[in-house]
Amino acid sequence: MRRALDRAFTFGATTFAALAVGVIVLIVSALVWRGASAISWEFFTEQMQLVGAAGGIFYNILGTLILLLTALLFSLPLATGIALVQSVYLRNPRTRERLWLGLSVLNGIPSILFGLFGLIVFVKFLGWGKSWLTGGLLLGIMMLPTVAVALIERIQAMPRKYVEAAKGLGLREPQIIWSVILPQCSGGLVTGALLGLARAAGETAPIMFTATIFAGATLPQGIKESPVLTLPYHIFVLAQDSFDPAVSAKVWGAALVLLGLVMSLSLAALPARLRMHEEAHHG
Repeated sequence: MRRALDRAFTFGATTFAALAVGVIVLIVSALVWRGASAISWEFFTEQMQLVGAAGGIFYNILGTLILLLTALLFSLPLATGIALVQSVYLRNPRTRERLWLGLSVLNGIPSILFGLFGLIVFVKFLGWGKSWLTGGLLLGIMMLPTVAVALIERIQAMPRKYVEAAKGLGLREPQIIWSVILPQCSGGLVTGALLGLARAAGETAPIMFTATIFAGATLPQGIKESPVLTLPYHIFVLAQDSFDPAVSAKVWGAALVLLGLVMSLSLAALPARLRMHEEAHHG
């Protein structure tokens, strides 16, 4: 009976995994089929013209990268601090569980709520208007749980003998963190950052109210009233509002570029993730 259940479970898991892979392959194939014709050097180096029917997505790519870089610079130090507090400084198991629960809750908040929070606090209350900094901060907050959890898992998987050897040499806790824990666990930090960026790159809701517009922006000129163009919002607007065949090809091309960016970040995180699991298994 148990063997039959194991076989049924294996068959079901394999079937659903194959279906998931099939859906991903179908989506990627559709994007490549419909969007490849729009890909050209001019598409990457020119700005949008004729309401998306001509030109390219240069400033959309640049704006997306500005938001991602801002989010990365904001989330990395905070996530590192949270991971160290949870793994090193907190001694009470219940307090650790509460911090972990807080990260889980933050990770589960719908992205539209981040957008509404940014609209109320940064755009209205602080008077920043639509700003690249607001978008970067919101995406950084969204990335925070992913980066922190990846680093926490890496710290927990690190062999204890390294810390014990450092203590045996007389190193204090801050010295152990800087000379042992962070160098040994940097792969987890990189993995979390790349996975967080992959998620943030495709988000539209947090930035549509706070950081991005459809046309008319180039490079940021300050903090207040300084929006940027982005790939997700560009795709969102054109996909809804235009039925021009020329625009349709540009939309599929922009979607293909965004998919390539997200997949590149996810694939870049894969080797570090696999190495982390292997080290945890051997440790």
